[in-house]
Amino acid sequence: MSFAVIQTGGKQYKVSASEILKIERLNNEEG
Repeated sequence: MSFAVIQTGGKQYKVSASEILKIERLNNEEG
């Protein structure tokens, strides 16, 4: 099983393939 660790909004999440992760919206410009 492969997985990835994603860091966003000061938090880290461990996710695997085909998993849906809901995170808080960031108020930044695109890019």
